Amino acid sequence: MIKKILIANRGEIAIRVMRSCRELGIETVSVHSTIDETSLHVKIADESVCIGPPAALQSYLNMHAILSAVEITGADAVHPGYGFLSENHEFARMCAKCGIVFVGPTPECLEVMGSKIRSKEIAKKAGVPILEAIAINNASENEILEKVAELQYPVIIKASAGGGGRGMKVINNDRDLLDSISTLKRESLLAFGDDTLFIEKYITNPRHIEVQVIADNFGNAVHLGERDCTIQRRYQKLIEESPSPVLTEAVREEICEAALALTRAVNYNSVGTVEFIFDQDSEKFYFMEMNTRIQVEHPVTEMRCNFDLISEQIKIANGEKLSVSQQDITWSDHVIECRINAENPKTMRPSPGKIDHYHRPGGLGIRVDDYIYTGYSVPPHYDSMLSKVIVKGRTREEAIKRMLRALDEMIVGGIETNIELHKKILLNKNFQENKYSTKFLETL
Repeated sequence: MIKKILIANRGEIAIRVMRSCRELGIETVSVHSTIDETSLHVKIADESVCIGPPAALQSYLNMHAILSAVEITGADAVHPGYGFLSENHEFARMCAKCGIVFVGPTPECLEVMGSKIRSKEIAKKAGVPILEAIAINNASENEILEKVAELQYPVIIKASAGGGGRGMKVINNDRDLLDSISTLKRESLLAFGDDTLFIEKYITNPRHIEVQVIADNFGNAVHLGERDCTIQRRYQKLIEESPSPVLTEAVREEICEAALALTRAVNYNSVGTVEFIFDQDSEKFYFMEMNTRIQVEHPVTEMRCNFDLISEQIKIANGEKLSVSQQDITWSDHVIECRINAENPKTMRPSPGKIDHYHRPGGLGIRVDDYIYTGYSVPPHYDSMLSKVIVKGRTREEAIKRMLRALDEMIVGGIETNIELHKKILLNKNFQENKYSTKFLETL
């Protein structure tokens, strides 16, 4: 039985995991860099251990320091949250070798689904629609050009081990294609330690749809519906909502079943998200990747299904069976999440600094996941996200109005944020009328 969990993360996700642990009667250990000593996740945990200097490579990505913290505190499990080591199969294997429970899927799942090329192969075998990938690392320039000619421009180059928009570029001609490959290889190698690239057809009018799944170690798997994550900037999500306003019921059922088929094909055993690109012109969807961790936007699903995903994730890691069947999952209302970042609203550059006043919104149908407080200094070393505002309304229109009200109430003084950008998006006619694609922010 898991009695004490070390959360190998920081900020709001560390706090979110601690809340579920407390309800389950599990003790918590936080880890922190020297600059995060005053962070709220440190104050809330039962115990806390400093694991290194501010740089993530020397602290939150330092596997040996984290495992030492596990040994010092006597924790018997590690929850990686999202980002950092959450999808690192090497770290999951190290945990297993040390007799520590990794709250996530098996190292084998992490490794195979961490490769976009290999995961596409598995999806294809499972009958899940994919965009055919052209592997280019061992191909000559002429071979690459010949294969791309079959796809026709535009195409997109992607890093097999990539994520968050790194190692990606849309290509419209032969010259740009050949010029970009070496640059993207270097970028991918620096970011992911792997320079494997592939090319696929670029969908020009896409929506980004993802399906939440959860599976146990006994062959049971369920989906908890889809989220629409189309509002993005540089492939980074800003707004998520459920249900997707673009899917028909028939397509919704089909895409959720496809996500389950892939989940079963890879013998998945935790919380995960299967991501798809949806072509609005053809109304067809294609598998992109599987995120083998809890997602930033998981509260959208939790509010719509009234279901604690992290508690269930911990129970599965503890060897328990799924507590629900597919028939038990129900959905209600419309949910929207806005990611509030510390950044300059014009340049989008991070805006770290001291928060001199903070007021979070409240009221009916509003949830705020955050880690900041009045007097807290936002460090410049990590992701700029400060909080997530999640609202629930009976209709999409009501949810939009409720989110606008919540953003009007929210005050983050002393630093710059993207709150006004969110308001601008929500008030946009095309957003309100559901007439947009992943290119929305380029024309806002």
